[in-house]
Amino acid sequence: MTQRTLLRHLLAWVLGALAVVWLGFVAIGLRTGVHEADELTDGHLASTASLLLSQRGIEFVGARDASAPAEDLKRHDYQQSMSVVVWDQEGRVVSRVGDAPEPAFDPSEGFATLDLGQPPEAWRTFARWDSPEHRRRVMVMLAIDERDDLAWDIAGQVAEPGFWLLPVVAIALGFAIRRGLRPLGRLSNDVARLDIQSGETLRADHPHEEFRAVVDSINALTLRYQAAMARERHLAGELAHELRTPLASIALQAQALGGPLTDEERRHAQARVAQDALRAGQVLQHLLTLARASHAELAEKAVAFDVAPMAARVLADHVQPALDGRHELALTGSTSLPVTGHEVLLELALRNLVENALGHAPPDTVVEVQLDDAGRWLQVTNQTRENSATQDDAGVSRLGLGLGHRVVEKVVAIHGASFAEVPRARGERCYRITFGPAGV
Repeated sequence: MTQRTLLRHLLAWVLGALAVVWLGFVAIGLRTGVHEADELTDGHLASTASLLLSQRGIEFVGARDASAPAEDLKRHDYQQSMSVVVWDQEGRVVSRVGDAPEPAFDPSEGFATLDLGQPPEAWRTFARWDSPEHRRRVMVMLAIDERDDLAWDIAGQVAEPGFWLLPVVAIALGFAIRRGLRPLGRLSNDVARLDIQSGETLRADHPHEEFRAVVDSINALTLRYQAAMARERHLAGELAHELRTPLASIALQAQALGGPLTDEERRHAQARVAQDALRAGQVLQHLLTLARASHAELAEKAVAFDVAPMAARVLADHVQPALDGRHELALTGSTSLPVTGHEVLLELALRNLVENALGHAPPDTVVEVQLDDAGRWLQVTNQTRENSATQDDAGVSRLGLGLGHRVVEKVVAIHGASFAEVPRARGERCYRITFGPAGV
């Protein structure tokens, strides 16, 4: 199947529009030609009648010599074969010339269309008396068929140049459109040769303003793609490094468990295995979140949703971990915060922040999610242990507050928002996600 091209598409539409306009002009030309031919014929009839009536002292002869061929009387393509009948005031035929059948006497004057002869044939007539005394009445007649032949001949002469002009215009338009689309063809070839993986950008030497805007947009997308890929590679490298450490520790502790150990050493090794396994699980969870965020950014459409019900659902899912750690959960602030984005991704980011808060806040403290519709932000506050990096779960703590927040930054960037730590009183930490204006 032949692939459609823009050149053929434009040429088809232009020629189609040209053909419609040309047909309209031809139809108007034909109609005008017929009308003007009718007017011209009527004028000839009236002029001939006036000329005959103005001649005095001329005897009208009878019918022409039948042996003379009709063609001898016509010396011009547009010469018409008129017939003339002259009556006296009593209605007697004085003279009759031409091929028209003799019409019945009628004292009226003016133009008329009469059906004469057997079979009937239409004739255009003009009758006039010579004076108010009505001594002589002249009627000039012309066959309607001959008048129509003249009309169509004139109309055809008007429309004929269009038949020759249309192919010439089509060829000229095809050449002009092809030549005009050449810059677009060059831009298409440049886009086809573009290697986005290498960070190559389009040439900026396209002279047209519309093409420069396209080139700038493609180059901006290329740079954004390269920057995103660089961030992805850097974050993936950090996550891989974090995953390598607990896996290596699990392997060492497993080997140690196979050897002679005291009960205290065995319990310690088992605790390290459990801790490293939890850490590895968190790294894998962040990797999956990162992959899902990248997929949603490229494949899923952003929709409008309310953050408040989603935040309430996240806190409800963490009621049991909060009870186990002797924490309280709270949702305060605005009752509604509408945003546009990916609800699943933002929920994953909020879960990450809440889990970090529960993991680092001391017992008998409040982990609070605050919403502010006027300021277009949500934040999670908690109290953290001092010198937490020196405790046994320092690795998990570092993971939650480091790489986990890198994943949150990725999700927030997809939503066109910002993520930062808000300064609070000593012993408290607050992390805020600020959205753009409503409707953006």
